Amino acid sequence: MPEGDTVYRTAKNLDGALAGATLVQSDFRVPRFATVDLAGERVHNAASRGKHLLIRVGNASIHSHLKMEGSWHLYRPGSRWKRPAWQARAILATKAWVAVGFELGTLEIVPTAEEAALLDYLGPDLLGDDWDAAEAVRRIEQHPEQPIIVALADQRNLAGLGNEYVNELCFLRGVLPTRHVGDGVNVPAMVALSKRLITANRDRTARTTTGDTKPGARSWVFSRDGQPCRRCGTRILQGSLGRTELELRDTYWCPRCQT
Repeated sequence: MPEGDTVYRTAKNLDGALAGATLVQSDFRVPRFATVDLAGERVHNAASRGKHLLIRVGNASIHSHLKMEGSWHLYRPGSRWKRPAWQARAILATKAWVAVGFELGTLEIVPTAEEAALLDYLGPDLLGDDWDAAEAVRRIEQHPEQPIIVALADQRNLAGLGNEYVNELCFLRGVLPTRHVGDGVNVPAMVALSKRLITANRDRTARTTTGDTKPGARSWVFSRDGQPCRRCGTRILQGSLGRTELELRDTYWCPRCQT
């Protein structure tokens, strides 16, 4: 599941392959940008901002969000793609590499000068050079009535956590996902753990919150509904909290380890 660490790693790989090179081909397979041609323009860099990815080419920024199914792949020219061509939404080719964005949830091209305004609603980036833990804590604590799992997933509070991380964080801190921020949640400790956990995973291809990278052993509660808790053996429960997009995300918890 793409989360901030996945996007960070994707941007790092794209930057290593494309930065400093000139595009020999660009193909954007979405109606709004189908006529845009960036061939002949220099790729400056690729970078992540929370769960958003930016590829800066010439005076333009290619902004994408992977959502649930998206991914960027790198291929050598002429090599076979691992996903079908009909899923491709963006193709950027240099003499040495072909970058293909498959099933991107968001794809748009904006002037680089407007890039900051596009993403200025995001909170501090957990994997960014400008990470500000105190500001993240302040943003979360200003809504004491919000369930902590919703607050952690809200990209306006801190950018980079997806559904897997927020479920795992609540378990690791022993907090029910439904507990309100103002109901005794140690927000600074939760934010600090968020930073440690996502940083530990940013260079791993297999994300783990348990410390075990073997398949089936990487998470404490996420996607483990009905299975025994790894700590106490109680059956892991699953549900959703409410009606908003954030609240409808699948939520997992141990009713004994989390209070």
